[in-house]
Amino acid sequence: MSGLSADLCEALHNRFGDRFSTSHALREQHGRGESHHTAAIPDAVVFAESTQDVAETVRLCTTEGVPVIAYGAGTSLEGHLAAVRGGISIDLSRMSQILRVSAEDLDCTVEAGVTREQLNTHLRDTGLFFPIDPGANASIGGMASTRASGTNAVRYGTMRENVLSLTVVLPSGQVIRTGGRARKSASGYDLTRLFVGSEGTLGIITEVTLRLYGIPETISAALCSFESVEQAVGAAIAVVQLGIPVARMELMDRGLITAVNAYSNLSLKIEDTLAFEFHGSPAGVQEQVEMVAAIVEDNGGKDFEWANAPEERNRLWKARHNAFYAVVSQRKNARGWSSDVCVPVSQLGSCILKTRELLRDCSVPAAILGHVGDGNYHVVFAVDPTNQSELDEVASINKKMVQHAISVDGTSTGEHGVGTGKIAYLRQEHGAAVDLMTVIKNAIDPKGIMNPGKILPE
Repeated sequence: MSGLSADLCEALHNRFGDRFSTSHALREQHGRGESHHTAAIPDAVVFAESTQDVAETVRLCTTEGVPVIAYGAGTSLEGHLAAVRGGISIDLSRMSQILRVSAEDLDCTVEAGVTREQLNTHLRDTGLFFPIDPGANASIGGMASTRASGTNAVRYGTMRENVLSLTVVLPSGQVIRTGGRARKSASGYDLTRLFVGSEGTLGIITEVTLRLYGIPETISAALCSFESVEQAVGAAIAVVQLGIPVARMELMDRGLITAVNAYSNLSLKIEDTLAFEFHGSPAGVQEQVEMVAAIVEDNGGKDFEWANAPEERNRLWKARHNAFYAVVSQRKNARGWSSDVCVPVSQLGSCILKTRELLRDCSVPAAILGHVGDGNYHVVFAVDPTNQSELDEVASINKKMVQHAISVDGTSTGEHGVGTGKIAYLRQEHGAAVDLMTVIKNAIDPKGIMNPGKILPE
């Protein structure tokens, strides 16, 4: 507890009782996400059950200049949860109430600890769903904080487009609401968009108001294999450029198919593959399918393998969502290193081919996958976290991939966020705008206690 004074510990213990803990095992759990990044454990953990709990913890920490790091489901991939300067991890997982659902307005308000699966289970009988699906069963607060997207983004957008307003605890402990429930507003600065994607560096999100959508009348899914990744990407680009409103369009290279088959007990054809999902009326889905089938054929794709029954679709997308773990499972005691970039769709083919070239002589298992409908793709590596030469090799590949994406007017991260893992590329991507980001950070958080060491270079 080297970073905490006896007075602060006593105040937190008096306020939270056994919801305040300095257990080493608990602190270690809260000091890392899912990926290869080295853990940095906090000095203590507080389990919040309300916005007021968060506000009071932040007020106490601000007084002593102690850092605070928000923790949701622990699924982040770029070192967001590391307590690089110690401090308090505020665990929001017990803030799991769905506060309001308005079927008439197609929106809802949830506490930050609600997970996407929990929300959709609750919504099932209303005929509505929340489409943002990053794969992991992440918390809604965490998804807003990292501006998450996922497999449905090509049709439904990202968290940026689907968050209407937030309740946020500022570094002072003050609680604000960033907007209302109107679908648009021209009133004042857009604070909602400021906090969406801020990764807990400006404040802690405790409640989120979200857009909802009607469950489509017809849903159909299909796989299509290609002899080369060039053909698969070419088909994906053509689908986007023709404006066909597919709900999902996912690339899985043959290395990933091999890993997924073994991990999920499937028997998919080991070729570069596109997975599609179509939403709409029966006639609308049929039209989408026919147009995509023609494009696929023109680009050398093989026959569609359909997954129309709900259980078949769920199995397909579960296998896709488990891609990270499938790659990592190829090596004993490995950890996953997952990097993502996003580029203009016209640049997608050349960028993926360059990445494929970078991976040609890679000594560790690696696979390419991506939400190619919006130019976002990932590489997952299975690394030995104790082997520095491996880590250096993957870091070099990652650096070249990211720098190339930025050079074609893309971004260092399409959905994972910056955390600690992508800080080095921020100025290359944003130039002098980083200085303005720093001004905003210092104005809102003058003591620098909100998830320090993330996003901004120092």
